[in-house]
Amino acid sequence: MDATGLITLEDVTKTHAPGDSAAVSGLSFTLRQREILALLGPSGSGKTTTLRLIAGFDRPDGGRILLNGAPLSGDGMWIEPEERRIGMVFQDYALFPHLTLLDNVMFGLRNGTRKSRTEAALRVLDVVGMEELARRYPHEISGGQQQRVALARALAPNPLVLLLDEPFSNLDFDMRAEMREELLRILRASETSAVMVTHDQEEALAVADRVGVLNHGVLEQLSEPEVLYRQPETRFVAEFVGQSDFVAGVVRDGIETEVGKFSNDSGWPAGAKVDLLVRPDEVGIEACADGEGLVTRRQFRGAENIYHLTLPSGAQIRSSQPSTRALAADTRVRVTVRPANIIVFPCAPELHDLGSKD
Repeated sequence: MDATGLITLEDVTKTHAPGDSAAVSGLSFTLRQREILALLGPSGSGKTTTLRLIAGFDRPDGGRILLNGAPLSGDGMWIEPEERRIGMVFQDYALFPHLTLLDNVMFGLRNGTRKSRTEAALRVLDVVGMEELARRYPHEISGGQQQRVALARALAPNPLVLLLDEPFSNLDFDMRAEMREELLRILRASETSAVMVTHDQEEALAVADRVGVLNHGVLEQLSEPEVLYRQPETRFVAEFVGQSDFVAGVVRDGIETEVGKFSNDSGWPAGAKVDLLVRPDEVGIEACADGEGLVTRRQFRGAENIYHLTLPSGAQIRSSQPSTRALAADTRVRVTVRPANIIVFPCAPELHDLGSKD
């Protein structure tokens, strides 16, 4: 992938009202050419504000936003939204109900004759598989089809960057999965760079080349999906991305915990109290009368069972097992933890208060 920066944010800050905390604070990242970048975070983390700043709907209080190295905002520069060559797909699609699908797509095409604009709109409707329905109105098509039209309208002016605000939130589960694949196909085929915001980690990990995690307006980590999951840099990222549990440990000759001893690859000092990150797919269990773990709950999830376990200290962890393997509540189990990476964080006092090895 070309590493050339397309959109660059440099120390961008935005506060919506005096006395409020910053919606985004010191935000810096680069969108590369032909990259799909997802911004992931809970409600209020600054995701949509970031999109609005890039689009030009909001003005930053500080920092700079650049497109191909030229400032869009900052240093006394301000480029209006319609001059930025940045397209946006809104969460509610924002289609005009009184216009046909064709006219909705043509709305953003300003230059050329009506014939040339009609031809351009039909071409992009064809790309999203909606050309045959071009004469229909938004209320006559499904939610998934409306999203395709909204995408076509954003792509029609040939934007340099496409912004997508929670693009799948109005679709049912099956349609979301289908539209993720369709969106990927369209973006790859058109070589369009995109920034997508979502609170759904499955969407972010499935669609994006890189994922940034926002927390109260601060970018905690920006990495490839696998790196984000396997090597979280902060406790917030570890807790937010994937299912996460923590086991208290003490550094002696390695990291000693109640589920085993692990290498101290990060060089924590002797005597340090730490918490070991444990994912359910890293936890093995075997029924054993004198096992240290107690099954407190089995959560059936179709392709897998998630077992909730209580350890001797009272700490709770989970184990992912095949759906065909069923253990009853109150079953004693031997617990084996094999982390793909040894990830530890400074201890949470409440976890160690349950009972540590110290």
